[in-house]
Amino acid sequence: MEMEVTRRDINVKAARSRSQYFLIDDAVTARLVDYAGVERGDVVLEIGAGGGSITEKLANKAKKVYAVEKDKALCETLRAQYENKKNKAEVKVIEGDIMKIELPEFDKVVANIPFSLSSPITYKLLLHSAGFGLAVLLYQKEFAQKMIAKQGSRLYGRLSVITQALADTEILELVHRDAFYPSPPVKTAMVRLKEKGLIANKKEFFEFVTTAFEHRRKKMRNIFKTRFPGSLALEELERRPEELSPDDFVRLFFRIWVNTKEL
Repeated sequence: MEMEVTRRDINVKAARSRSQYFLIDDAVTARLVDYAGVERGDVVLEIGAGGGSITEKLANKAKKVYAVEKDKALCETLRAQYENKKNKAEVKVIEGDIMKIELPEFDKVVANIPFSLSSPITYKLLLHSAGFGLAVLLYQKEFAQKMIAKQGSRLYGRLSVITQALADTEILELVHRDAFYPSPPVKTAMVRLKEKGLIANKKEFFEFVTTAFEHRRKKMRNIFKTRFPGSLALEELERRPEELSPDDFVRLFFRIWVNTKEL
C-alpha cells in the first residue's frame, strides 16, 4: 500500500542537534490521533508542534489544543494558521521549552517529541501533579523497548519501573523512517500510556526508584538499610533492583519509604 505523505514541513529547517524530525506521513499522523481517541470534549497537549501536521488533525477533532513549540519562526507560522481562525477546536500556540514552562490543564497528550528529550519529557508527564490522562507519543524504538522491559532483561531499569508503575504502557506500532523529514537514523515506535493513578506521591516514588538503581548491583536491604527497621522481613529486600518487578517496587515503596519517612 503506497504511503500517503504530506510535504508541508519539507521546507522547514529541521534542527538535527535537537533530534527534530518532522512527521510528514499523513496516514501515520491520523493513526497517532486516532490511537489517543481524541473527541470533541478533549483538551489536548501537543509537544513539539513543528510545522503543524499533528496540530491540524487535533484541530479537527478536539475541543482545545495547546501546541507547544520552542522555535520562534515555527510558532509564528502556527499562529498565523490556527489562532483566531475558524477551526473546529481552539488552538493556542505556546512558545517555549517544554521543560521550562508550566503545563496548562489538559486531558490527553499527542506528540512527536524530540528523541533527545525523551527521558525528561516522559518523566515530566508521568510525575505531573495534575496527571496526564492518556498520551500517545513517538519515541526511538530502543527507548520504547526500555519503557516496557521486564525485570532481569538487558533494557530493564529505572525508566521501566517508573513508567510501568505509573501507566499502562504499550507499543502500538513501528513507524517507517520515510514518515519523517529528514529520515531519522534510528527506528521509531508509537507508544500509548494510560495513567494508573495509584500513587499520589509520585515524586517520592521517583526518588525511591532512582536511589535503588543508583546501586543496582546491591540488594535492596543494603541500599535502604537506614530507611527501615532492621527486623522488617520482606523477601523483596533480599533481591537486587534489577530483579524486582514494578509491582514489587510499589509494594516496597509504601513499606520501607513512605511508612518510615519520620523515622
